[in-house]
Amino acid sequence: MLGVVGDSATGKTTLTAGIAKILGKDRVTTICTDDYHKFDRVERKELPFTPLHPDCNYMEIIEQHLKLLADGEPILKPIYNHKFGTLDRPVLVTPEEYMVVEGLFGFYSKPMRDCFDVKVFLDPPEDVRRAWKIKRDVGKRNYTEEQVDADLAKREPESEAYIRPQRAHADIVVRFYPPGPDLDVDASHYNVKLVLRPTLPHPYLAEIASATRTAKYEPIRFSLARDRGQPVDVLEIDGTVPDEVAASAEQIIWEKMHKDGKLDANAIGLFAEGDQQRVSGPLGLTQLLIVFQLQSARAGFEFS
Repeated sequence: MLGVVGDSATGKTTLTAGIAKILGKDRVTTICTDDYHKFDRVERKELPFTPLHPDCNYMEIIEQHLKLLADGEPILKPIYNHKFGTLDRPVLVTPEEYMVVEGLFGFYSKPMRDCFDVKVFLDPPEDVRRAWKIKRDVGKRNYTEEQVDADLAKREPESEAYIRPQRAHADIVVRFYPPGPDLDVDASHYNVKLVLRPTLPHPYLAEIASATRTAKYEPIRFSLARDRGQPVDVLEIDGTVPDEVAASAEQIIWEKMHKDGKLDANAIGLFAEGDQQRVSGPLGLTQLLIVFQLQSARAGFEFS
């Protein structure tokens, strides 16, 4: 069971959709905890808080449903329609081999966190998140840019109070960011920095860094560091990493994974940008690191 948490427009759906493709969509059930909003968009206009506040969400039901899904039981999940801001009819959800949960709240309480085998927090810089949110909300959710900026300002205190603190509970923190100050760059060339906490084993890091290092260039770097006072491993991948270098790093991880003929290696690094399908080396390596952890958890469950 994978949890992917982050603020609005941090790339949760892009990451989880790619992971589902690699694992095989027929083997993955995905839900979003944002469906558990208590109020529709019209009702929220009269409230003193936003969807980022726990009081705006059915937190106890999220806990209950995550526990049921972790136990392999079906749930009747609510639906929040993001395009129209309405609460739609609930749907029956039955967990498959892999369960992927994304949203604003997933690691908020210990009962929630205890349901996950792998916990990922998405943490892009705020200027990048703003650009992504404007692009999404204007293009898909009928907002104007001014409305998006006003919404971000209104939500900021609750982001600080309730969303960002969940970062501390993640096994893996993912930060995609552009290679320079210009945000209008090819998304496939974004760098990524991964903070890897010792709550999960990462047996491939030194080998990847060694295998991809040259005398002049180190596109994939591994280091020991501290994150908020705690020891962590850090893996940094340049957005301009050559295809052959990214492929060699992917192969190292692939060879350490449990044999599974159902995994789709051709889906690694794929993401949708409008009507186009793109490929990103940093995204592919991030996806594969997470799939490795899910596979390890699955294998431990099956053979324990």
